[in-house]
This record gives sequence, structure tokens and C-alpha cells, in this order.
Amino acid sequence: MLHFINFKSKKQHSIWLLLLFVLISSVLRANYILIPMDSDSQNNHLKAYGITYWSLQQQTKVKWLLNYRGGSFLFPNSDQLKKECTIRGVSFESLSNTETEQILKTISSPSQNMEAVVLEKAPKVAVYSPNGKQPWDDAVTLILTYAEIPYETVYDKEVLGDELIVYDWLHLHHEDFTGQYGKFYKSYRSAPWYINEKRRQEALAKSFGFSKVSQEKLAVAKKIRDYVIGGGFMFAMCSATESFDIALSAEGVDICEPMFDGDPSEPNYQSKINFKRTFAFKNFELERTLKYDFSNIDMTNYRREVRKELDYFSLKDYSAKWDPIPTMLCQNHTSLIKGFMGQTTAFAHEMVKSNVLILGQNKINNEARYIHGIKGKGFFTFYGGHDPEDYQHKVGDPKTELELHPNSPGYRLILNNLLFPAAKKKKQKT
Repeated sequence: MLHFINFKSKKQHSIWLLLLFVLISSVLRANYILIPMDSDSQNNHLKAYGITYWSLQQQTKVKWLLNYRGGSFLFPNSDQLKKECTIRGVSFESLSNTETEQILKTISSPSQNMEAVVLEKAPKVAVYSPNGKQPWDDAVTLILTYAEIPYETVYDKEVLGDELIVYDWLHLHHEDFTGQYGKFYKSYRSAPWYINEKRRQEALAKSFGFSKVSQEKLAVAKKIRDYVIGGGFMFAMCSATESFDIALSAEGVDICEPMFDGDPSEPNYQSKINFKRTFAFKNFELERTLKYDFSNIDMTNYRREVRKELDYFSLKDYSAKWDPIPTMLCQNHTSLIKGFMGQTTAFAHEMVKSNVLILGQNKINNEARYIHGIKGKGFFTFYGGHDPEDYQHKVGDPKTELELHPNSPGYRLILNNLLFPAAKKKKQKT
């Protein structure tokens, strides 16, 4: 049965129509902004992360819609946000309350492998890098600059001075924590840059009271270890991954040959390596020769038959509702990522500890490319290779122009890690 409202006056009728209009308008008007992250809708995936970081800086909470259209971001409606997106070339969509509620309802359904994670605070970012390095010397500083995400540079003075505590996220530049100067001796020992770098590192170690660079770098590695154990997030690429674990495992053991530290290495040092001290790797063997290798963790020399056009690795699929952390770290508009090389290109699958997640792998070569783990109260992620858009980066090569790669899935993995500390922490189930 239909019931009709009996208006006693035209005034009441007008008021009712006005209220109805306001109600309908509030439902239909754009109250939210969606930054889509799928392959077809987003003009610049990389700068979209910069927009998200910028919004967090404005004290605006953002919802990261895991597995929804490539890991899209949902914001409250804002003219300023729209302006920033337009300026930076980031695609966005305006949503009404009804449209937003439907999306969130779909995401919350138990049948959907999706989740909405609240990002609350812009992480304070530090990059461990020596003075004088340009942003393009390292993929992370390159992408932070391109995405317009601010960061501060720290090095041994700040680390040994316990200044890491003020940062939420730390990236390790392509450092050699073993004191072997990147194992560049064989090819570059006469190059001015190598000679100057060796002198600089020796002077730095001496200034902190260490007789060897290897001893000083170990002290730095242990401070970084403590930072992670205390609740920090560490992200490392290329040689920093492998050399960091090797330095920790070789504490108290001289693994450096005379050309590196002036005296012979310790006899039978391989048998004295302690794998219990490492973050990610086990049962590896150190490289004793002058080869451009630290250990057999790295798969570079075992993949000579891999052709560039066929070099890819795949991301694993996780449950967004039950495993939000690895799901966040794997958000992308494709599950297949182009491979790229570095001093440490990939990790031997059998040398990754069982409690470390392999997020990305090349099953054909049995190699891990992208791994993640927990250490104490903190987290770490290791990413093999030097530059996701420079297949075989060499010393002196020109920088990558990210303007040519605004939708790079390889670079997206770096930025996933940067946003992870911003996520609202959930209480652990007991």
C-alpha cells in the first residue's frame, strides 16, 4: 500500500522537496577520491605513491585497497588533492558515498582476496649513503626524488651516534659492509675513484678509533641490526643485502685479504662463519678469490644462459585479509616483473632461511629476487639487482630517466616498502 504525505501548505511541500534534494545530493556528490593503480587507468603509478605520502603529511588518513585494481588508494574528497594529482600527472576518479560504500563492501566480502588498510602517518625516511653520492647512483634515492618523497641522508657518523632511532624507514645504499670496497679491486684498483674511495673509508674508520675498515663497517652493521630489532624497517638492494649478512656472520673473523686491510685473512675462516647472526641467509660460502663476488648467495654467475628478453620473476599471491604485510609489499598492476642485474642480482633459493618469505622468485633458475622477514620487533626486505629499469648497470653508466618509466612495476616494489610503516598497526592475535 502506498502512503502519500499530506502537506498542509505549499511551504511544507517546499521544505520537504528541499530536504529530499539535499539528501539525494549528499549521496550522489563526490565525497571521495580514488587513485587507481591498475594497468589501464593510471597514467603515473610512481608519482601516485608521492601523492599518497603527501596526503599523509597533510594529516589525512588514506585507505590502501589491497588487491583492488592493482592496490588503489582511497582519499577523502579534497580540491587540493585533485590539484596535486593534476600537477603531478596522476590519474584519479571522483566517487560518491554510494560508490565508495559499494567498493568497501566488495573488499570486505569473505569471498574476495582484498583488504582495506588504513595509512595513518608519513614515515620518516633515511637513506644510508656516503656524502657526494648523486640521487641517480641508487635506485631508491632516484625513485624518492622522482616521486617527490622527502628523505634524509645518514652515514656512519649518524649510525654510530645512535641517530637511527628517529627514523621509521631506512634504506641501505649499495654499501659493502665487509670492508672489501665492493670487491672492485681486480678491475678498478688503478682507477682514481677507487683509490680515493679506499683512502676515504680508511680515514673514516680511523676517525672512529678503528684500525680497519672491516671493523668499523661491522660496528655500523650491528647498529643497523639493533635498529631493526628495536622496531625499525630496513630496505636494502644489490650488494648491501649480501654484504650486510656476511659482515654480521663474520664478526670476530678476518675474512679480508691483504689488498683490502694490509694483512692476510684468517686461516680456514669459512668454518668460523656464524649463520645464526644473519637476517636472511644460511649455509653460504664466501668467495676467497679476487672475483667480483662476495659469496655464492648471489646467482649472477649461475645465470649466464638467461636471455634479457626472457628474464622475469613472478610475485607470490598472499591472502590480503590474513597476510596483509606480504600482500602490501607485493601490490602491483602485474605479477610478472622484468629482471635486472646488479653486483648481487638474485639470491640462491636454498640459502634463504626458512623463516624468511620469498615474495618474488624465478622458479626456472631457482632464485629468489625479493624477500622479506621479521627481526625482533622490526622488519627487513632485500631486493636483488641495482636498477629495475637498467638491465645491466655498469660503473659510469648514465642515470635512468624515470620520466620514461612512470609505470615501472619493478620500482613499485620499492615504494610498497616505503608505505608499509605508515599502515595502522593491528594488535597481534594471541
